[in-house]
Amino acid sequence: MVGSSQLLPQIRGWARELGFSQIGVAGVDLSSAEPGLMQWLAEGFHGEMQYMQAHGLKRARPAELVPGTVSVITARMDYLPRSTPDGWQAVEFERLARPQEAIVSVYARGRDYHKVLRARLQKLSDRIAEAVGPFGHRVFTDSAPVLEAELARRSGQGWRGKHTLVLSREAGSMFFLGEIYLDMPLAPTEPVTAHCGSCQACMDICPTRAIVAPHRVDARRCISYLTIEHGGPIPLELRPLMGNRIYGCDDCQLICPWNKFAQPSHLPDFDARAPLVGQQLVELFAWDEATFLRQTEGGPIRRIGHERWLRNIAVALGNALRAAQDAEQAGQLRAALQSRADHDSALVREHVAWALAQGSE
Repeated sequence: MVGSSQLLPQIRGWARELGFSQIGVAGVDLSSAEPGLMQWLAEGFHGEMQYMQAHGLKRARPAELVPGTVSVITARMDYLPRSTPDGWQAVEFERLARPQEAIVSVYARGRDYHKVLRARLQKLSDRIAEAVGPFGHRVFTDSAPVLEAELARRSGQGWRGKHTLVLSREAGSMFFLGEIYLDMPLAPTEPVTAHCGSCQACMDICPTRAIVAPHRVDARRCISYLTIEHGGPIPLELRPLMGNRIYGCDDCQLICPWNKFAQPSHLPDFDARAPLVGQQLVELFAWDEATFLRQTEGGPIRRIGHERWLRNIAVALGNALRAAQDAEQAGQLRAALQSRADHDSALVREHVAWALAQGSE
């Protein structure tokens, strides 16, 4: 039987073996985060993410979500692909200058992180149980009403950047977070101080000005929200600002000075899949539903479905058409769009019509 003082070093060792980069411990009193959460919801910044509203304060009250919870283990897992080159931010920014190339957020190019983290957090829980005996627990990764970033901050994983993501001096922000809620008391680890200073590069670069104030994001304007969570038509005024980003947006992370310390993962799970990197918009727009499901199997993109996939790419094609350098290029883009002009989905048809109209401006 392992004593609690010896347990945390052991947990950290087991976690490293499972591909985690850092382990922390947070308490369950998150009451000081409740006013900010309620104000964010009251202002409607959560958009169509109704689950945020539905769970309300349960997010800030771990012991209500999982009765008996007295401690939370937080885990960080870096996700840059193993082959990430030096200067990777510049490589990613260059993609924005190629309007006909499709950009998928770096985190979404490999295996679905929900699957990877949840399985490994469960294995970590099993290792703990082998050492201390059975205990009550539940694992989470971006999958329930959990104030993930706040728990990470309190447990010393990093501080909250002005873009609201957790930032680490050792790893930037290119990592996933997971938690184990447990009914076993563990001493909390110390939080770290913030190191953003006067920098507001993330706010300045956001294409849609979604970071409305330091530490405050209006999800309704965020390209990640629009391309992933939002189910209906993308607001007209935001479409031109999306450029060639078809799933997610990394701009606020690419520009962050701390991401020069971002760490590649050691796991093959997060290696980029070829169809999702450096591909032309017209190629991805030609995928039928069966191809879409096959190419996104086991990845996070699959959950948006083929209809939203086409909607997102139609917007990007419209933006590419507006930027077309010559008649041949414009013709290829128009032909791709015309192929979906009579699509079964009214959502797709409307975005295609908008995109085609961009060529006549």
